[in-house]
Amino acid sequence: MKQNLFDINGYVVVITGGTGVLGRTIAKYLAGQGAKVAILGRKEDVGNSIVEEITNAGGEASFYKTDVMNKETLEQNRADILARYGKVDTLLNAAGGNMKGATIGPDQNFFDLDPAQFQTVLNLNLTGTVIPTQVFLEPIVSQGKGSIINFSSMAAFRPMTRVCGYAAAKAGISNFTAYMAHECARKFGETVRVNAIAPGFFITEQNRSLLTNPDGTYTERGQDVIRQTPFGRMGDPEELCGTIHYLMSDAAKFVTGTVAVVDGGFNIFAM
Repeated sequence: MKQNLFDINGYVVVITGGTGVLGRTIAKYLAGQGAKVAILGRKEDVGNSIVEEITNAGGEASFYKTDVMNKETLEQNRADILARYGKVDTLLNAAGGNMKGATIGPDQNFFDLDPAQFQTVLNLNLTGTVIPTQVFLEPIVSQGKGSIINFSSMAAFRPMTRVCGYAAAKAGISNFTAYMAHECARKFGETVRVNAIAPGFFITEQNRSLLTNPDGTYTERGQDVIRQTPFGRMGDPEELCGTIHYLMSDAAKFVTGTVAVVDGGFNIFAM
């Protein structure tokens, strides 16, 4: 048995959505644990800045501009990553987002939903998880070991007002995670694992204006979240890192198809 089941030193980790608040925090943490981090995202300046920060701290990272909806672009990213690192141990599907037209505001109803933007949100979150999984699962299968970690959400567990498209997509990601866990175990063996993480409420670029006012106080919706979170606060991005570290390490070698909840108790809130 390995002396340290949590040892990820030398792992090559690909992170889609790596320039977001959560993605960059996770990238920095994993690099600090000795992983080689390939950051994929749309914002080249932000990506290069994260790489510089990791490198200056003694870590190993590289940035690749991508589009999670474009398989050819992702295949080029894969070729570049394999040319540099020679393998892929973990794929973290952290890309996603929402659009105003795929939500239903307090002064709106279902008939105000924009089907085109609803479809875009489904594509970005769900299909934007499926395509990178197709692309980066190949080297994992070829080497005979590795894992994929998808990003689900509390919206996949509990009906939530407003976020109609986003919730549908995240529920799909949870289902896709279970499907792929079974598919990989049966077709490629027990050393190819697929899991997901379901964050509770964390302040990001996408939800900041929904949950907080310009002065930093909570909006009415933000207050509702706090009221239903037994810990009584939002999560800090760093608080996702331990669960992700566990899921990608040999400490979780008998864990597949699970959705790990990191939510301060939001999902078990009881009146």
